[in-house]
Amino acid sequence: MAGSVGAAAEVKLCFYFSIQSSINRPISSLSFPPFSRSRLSLGAYTKPRLARIPSKRRQYLPSVLCKCISTAAPNTNYEFSDGASDVELRLPLGNQEIPRPRDVCVDAAGTSLRVTVRRSGSVVTLIETDQLFDRVKPSDTIWFIDEDELVINLKKHDPKLKWPDIIESWESLSSAAVQLLRGTSVFIVGDSTEVNRRVARELAVGLGYTPLDTQELLESVSKQDVDSWIADEGVDSVAEAESSVLESLSSHARAVVSTLGGKHGAAARTTNWRHLHAGFTVWVSETEAMDQDTAKEEAIRHVQDRSTGYTNADVVVKLQGWDPDHAKSVAQASLSALKRLILADKELPGKKSLYIRLGCRGDWPDIKPPGWDPSNNTEVAL
Repeated sequence: MAGSVGAAAEVKLCFYFSIQSSINRPISSLSFPPFSRSRLSLGAYTKPRLARIPSKRRQYLPSVLCKCISTAAPNTNYEFSDGASDVELRLPLGNQEIPRPRDVCVDAAGTSLRVTVRRSGSVVTLIETDQLFDRVKPSDTIWFIDEDELVINLKKHDPKLKWPDIIESWESLSSAAVQLLRGTSVFIVGDSTEVNRRVARELAVGLGYTPLDTQELLESVSKQDVDSWIADEGVDSVAEAESSVLESLSSHARAVVSTLGGKHGAAARTTNWRHLHAGFTVWVSETEAMDQDTAKEEAIRHVQDRSTGYTNADVVVKLQGWDPDHAKSVAQASLSALKRLILADKELPGKKSLYIRLGCRGDWPDIKPPGWDPSNNTEVAL
C-alpha cells in the first residue's frame, strides 16, 4: 500500500496508559499519543545489515555506523507491505544521483524509525517517526537500494500482528482495532458527558460500530431531560436508571457507548461497574499535569484511594484541557491505548465474551466457574 508521512497537527497535551484492575499491580504503557508532534532526535546511530537477495538491479550497502543530525522532515511518499514476520518499506529517492552507502542512515529502534540521506553537503530526512505501528527488532533491520528506491525490511516483534500501515495513525488503528477487539463493545466514561459523547462518536465512525448514548436513551424513555430529572428526583435516581440502561447494553456487540459524566453518572460509582466490565472501558480525564510522570502519579493516586469508579476502567486518556476539534485525536489515543492493552493479553476479548455469557456477575477480572453465586460467593454444583 502507498502512504505519506507529514508533520502532525499540533494538539493539546495528552497521555494514555493502562489501568490495572488491582491497585497492587503497576500502571503501565504510559506514552505520548500517536497524534503528538514528532520529536527530532540528534545523534541517532544505526548498523544496517546486508540484504542477501541476489539481483542485478540491487545495490547492496555494506554495514556502516553513521551519525545523523536532521533538518525538518518533509512530507514523504512511501510504499508499504506486510509479510508473515516482517514489513517492507520503500522510499523513493527521486531522480537525483543514487547516494553512496556512507550517505544513508537507517535508524530503527522499538517503535521509532529515522531514515536520512546526505546530499550536496546537507542531510535530507526521508522519514522520521516515533510511532511505528508496533515494535521492531533493530538488530534484524535490512536495507538496500533497488533502482531509485530505498528498501527497508523491518522484523516485527510480534509476527502474528498484521500491520495495516508502517505508521500508527487513525486509519491504521481503526483497521487493526476491528480485528483486535473481535466485536467487543467500548464504553467511554469520565466527568464530562459532552466529552464522552464526542469521543465515542468518533470511535464509532472509525470502528464501524454502532454509537449509543446513555443520556439520549434515558431522555427518550423518561420524556424529560437529565437536568430536570436530577432536579425532580436527585442524582441517585439518574445513576440508578443509567445502571439499568448499561445492563441492557452489556450484551450488545460492536457498539461504542458514551456514558453520563459527573456524580449523576453510574460509572462514577464503584458499585455500578458490573455491566461496564462487559466491554473495554476508556476513562477520558482532564488533568493539569505537564508531563508523563506527573500524569502517571496522579492516576496511581486515584487507583490507590479508589475515590472514583472511573479507576475501574481498562485504560485512561488524560487531557490537558479540552477542545471539541480534537475529539478525533482523543479517540485515536484511546484506540492506541486499547491496542497496547490487548496486545499485552490477546485473550482479553475472549475473556470479556465469557464474562457476558456467564451473566456479568461482577467477578471481573477473576471470572469464577459456572454456577458461582455472587450473593454468597460460593460455587454451585451443576
